[in-house]
Order: sequence, then structure tokens, then C-alpha cells
Amino acid sequence: MATARIIDFFNTRNPATPCLVVDLDVVADNFTKFRRALPLSKIFYAVKANPAPEILRLLADMGSSFDCASVAEIEMALEAGATPDRISYGNTIKKERDIAAAYAHGVTMYAVDCEAEVEKVARAAPATRVFCRILTDGEGAEWPLSRKFGCVPEMATDVLKHAVSLGLTAHGISFHVGSQMTTVDAWDLPLSHARTIFDAMAEAGVQLKMVNMGGGFPTRYLKDIPTAEAYGSAIFDALSKHFGNRMPETIIEPGRGMVGNAGVIKSEVVLISNKSANDNVRWVYLDIGKFGGLAETMDEAIRYEIKTPRDGADKTPCVLAGPTCDSADVLYEKNAYPMPVTLTIGDEIFIEGTGAYTTTYSAVAFNGFEPLKAYVI
Repeated sequence: MATARIIDFFNTRNPATPCLVVDLDVVADNFTKFRRALPLSKIFYAVKANPAPEILRLLADMGSSFDCASVAEIEMALEAGATPDRISYGNTIKKERDIAAAYAHGVTMYAVDCEAEVEKVARAAPATRVFCRILTDGEGAEWPLSRKFGCVPEMATDVLKHAVSLGLTAHGISFHVGSQMTTVDAWDLPLSHARTIFDAMAEAGVQLKMVNMGGGFPTRYLKDIPTAEAYGSAIFDALSKHFGNRMPETIIEPGRGMVGNAGVIKSEVVLISNKSANDNVRWVYLDIGKFGGLAETMDEAIRYEIKTPRDGADKTPCVLAGPTCDSADVLYEKNAYPMPVTLTIGDEIFIEGTGAYTTTYSAVAFNGFEPLKAYVI
């Protein structure tokens, strides 16, 4: 996943570690693949995955829309060249004053998942469109997103009817199957729930128009993943199965799948040690950890592919940890990570597939370690 351009950047610029380098050519290629795989769906890039201005400008120029979680992200998308009609305020947990700020920017599409959120939108952004997020089980996702966001499908009709009663437009349904979803047919069940809600609303005299099918599209880490075409085919089949010839407008919100494989982190081995004289497991400490951008190693959910200049040597399982004075800053211990026996202090290592959810999780200089430096090429 380290492209020739990234390798050349590391070799010629030799940036200080830790740092992330993102190749825009890979992002552009991913966007094209999503557009070809699901040509009837609008792409709303999930800004939270990586809000680098260069990435946002590229995607805006290519015709992408944007899924935003905050007013700050909305302003980033606008600055990158997106128009308000290409922005969705997709967070279901919003301060009323933030809804008002988004409305002042011209944003007219908002996510909700309960009547209280509907009421905030109705007061702060009158006569706009809302879509109701429903729960999914997240089965098959390496980074599930269930429970916190969404309501049970049976509640969605009440939420949307309440929106209509307050003068809002009930626009549709949304769901998210879970991040790093490796099961291509995961969209089938929530699409069946969406159709049921569409029918119930039609009986109440309200015609829904849109299904936001969320993100979940994976990037490659240690294991191969299905192609964008495989996901597109499975999703189209599920849409056809549940909606037939009455296809709704559809949205997808790729984040990790758009930028994950475009980035590589360069890090350095700070220390290698054992905890006792007869301890056969080495502890390898890097100059980056959970608080420096690798938060998704929490519960060892995301296992990144790590390359070293000594990969030809034999490997033994190691505990990998970050540099901070916090005992939680351990990346892999339950499932130790194989590292070369010849690895030594000062060696540079490369953590691949790190274009998504790294710089955004490294926003605070915890322990005085600076946020992750990023270069976009």
C-alpha cells in the first residue's frame, strides 16, 4: 500500500517521525471505483475519516458530496468548494445552536433518530429535510457503530411523522452497517427495514425519497477484502430485491474505504525490552501509540500491517506499545504482533493503511507529544 510516490517522499524528504503521508492519486482512484461500483448512488465522503484540505478539495472537484459531523466539518467542506446542497449534517447528536449555524450556511439535510432531535431541527432549521437513522446489529464489522446512533426500525415512522407535523420534510432513512464491514451482504437486512418504513409512511400519506446506506466500506489491513465492485453488486441486488422498480435515491458515505489505503505512517522504535530475565516476549515501544493517532487499536479491533527494513529475518510475537506515560497506550498485547528478531532501537517502521482515522484521533498533544504530522502529496 506504500505507493512509489510515498516511498519516494520518505526517501527524499526523510521527514521526522512519527508522520503520515497520504497519496492523493490513491484517493482519486478510490473515488472512481466507488462511482463505478454504485453509479446510481451519490457519494457523500465522511469528512471525519480525514479532513485534510487537499483531500476535501480533490473530492469536491471530482463531484463528491460530504457527510459532516459538526459545524467545523461543514465549514471545511464549504471552504473546499462544496455547495450547501452537497452537505449532509449526519450526526444525530447536535446542539440546537449548531443546527442553526449549519442552517445559516445553507445546509438543508439533517440526520435524526428521536423526536427530541426532530424538535431541535424544526426550531433551528425550519422547513428543511430530515432522515431518520435506524439501528443495525453491526455483525461482521471490525469497528461496530451500533447502539449509540439510531432507533429501532419500528420507531422510525413515529419520528418521521413527528417531523412532518412540525413542518419538516421527511426525506428518508439512514443506517450504518459498521466500520470496516467485510461482509458484502450486510446491507440486505437494513434495506428490508427501510422498505418496510417506506411502505408504512406511504400508508400515512408521506412519500419518502432517500435511503442513506452509510459507510462501512473497508480498507485492506492484514487481510484481503472484497472489491468495491463486489459491494456494489451486492448492494444493488439488495435494493432490487426490496424496492423492485421503485428505487429510491441512495447515498453512500465512504470514509475509511476512500482514504485508508492512501496513507502510510512512518514511525521509529524507541525501546525494546523484556519484563523479566526469562520473559520470551519482547516489548517494542514506538514513537506513536493510541494517543498519537492509532486509537483504533483499542480492543485490538484494527490490526494494521506493519513493515520494517528487517522483514527478511525470523519473527517472534511482540507486545507493541506507544511512548506515553499511560498504561492504556498498548497497541497489541492480547494478540501479540510478530516482529523481526533483529529489530533494534532506532529502526524505522511503516504502518500501512493509516490514511483514515489517524490524524483526527491525534488532535491533542497528550504528554506533550505533538499531534501526528501529515503530508498530502
